Amino acid sequence: MSGDSSQDKTLPATAQRLRKAREEGQVVRSRDLGHFVVVAASLGVIAAVAPSLTQRLRDLLAAALRFDAVTVAHPAAMAERLSAVLPDLLLFSLLLGALVAVVSVAAAMVCGGWVFTTKVLMPNLGKLNPLTGLANLFSRDKLVDTFKSCVLALSLGVVGALWLWAHRADLHGIQAVELGAAFQTAGAQILSGLWVLVLVLALFAVVDLPLQRFLHASRLKMSHQQVKEEHKQQEGSPEIKGRLRQRMREASRRRMMGAVPTADLVVMNPTHYAVAIRYSEDGAGAPRVVAKGVDLVAMRIRDLATVSRVPVLDAPPLARALYASTELDHEIPVALYSAVAQVLAHVFRLREAMAGRAPYPTSLDPIPVPPELDPADPRHHRTTARHGAAPTP
Repeated sequence: MSGDSSQDKTLPATAQRLRKAREEGQVVRSRDLGHFVVVAASLGVIAAVAPSLTQRLRDLLAAALRFDAVTVAHPAAMAERLSAVLPDLLLFSLLLGALVAVVSVAAAMVCGGWVFTTKVLMPNLGKLNPLTGLANLFSRDKLVDTFKSCVLALSLGVVGALWLWAHRADLHGIQAVELGAAFQTAGAQILSGLWVLVLVLALFAVVDLPLQRFLHASRLKMSHQQVKEEHKQQEGSPEIKGRLRQRMREASRRRMMGAVPTADLVVMNPTHYAVAIRYSEDGAGAPRVVAKGVDLVAMRIRDLATVSRVPVLDAPPLARALYASTELDHEIPVALYSAVAQVLAHVFRLREAMAGRAPYPTSLDPIPVPPELDPADPRHHRTTARHGAAPTP
């Protein structure tokens, strides 16, 4: 089965997937919530201005039905009467339209927040594929929306019919009252019926909002393969990361080898270890390890030291201890101060002798190395295991 198959998309969307979908305009939107907010706000405004609006309509109708000698003598009088009330009607329509626009935006932001993107305006030739369109027509989301719209229309129709049937006597009685009272009664009856329909819209909005959130989360679900690909894009492919690590190791090794000629001493175990030490004679700090390696790298350090006239001293326990306990370009541990000082003093005396300023020193005495720092000593393994650290090879 394909990694992108919808049957495999069982994992929730990652933060990057949600962010990308939002940039493309894919956010939670509830039409029923928008319909409810717009209709409720419009009815609220109409209910607030209903008394003055009713009076205005009554005056307009009374003026329009007035037929006298002036009207006969001046046919344009009717148009003047209409133009007199037109600014008020236009202002009310503009204010109501502006209110509807504001509440529509507010309702959309309640669901998915503010999203501004131009990607939805870009042409997408894939949407012109009839097979894709037919498949989308019978998708789960489309079927749910169609079913919900049918239920909403049926509910509004049934509730509206029941309300009309329950108030049929009141509506019939409007014809028997005078014009002003008829306007007032009709307005009140219509508003009450519309508020009942608004309650139906509110009920559907309460159901539709979590439903749309569920459908949105379902659309953005990801397969295991998609999560792996996204992680690979974020972190980089293992091959590229491996090559980068290899280059970093090579660069670090070149820097390390470049520091060997600046060392004061190279301590070796002739078969495995080599550690280059540099010491500042001004006493600004303890001796530092500027290069270290095993096997072929150790041989390379020895050769560079020989070419650069850096003394090379065979001291297997000290070489092993320095390699195991000291990081590159770090000072040696306090426990090895005495051993390193002993070999450095021997090297400095040897330099003075070679310069003719002092007699040649005798052979180097055995160098004391704490057994817990020597990887070849069993006590080193017991110490590292007791402290929770893996033994150094």
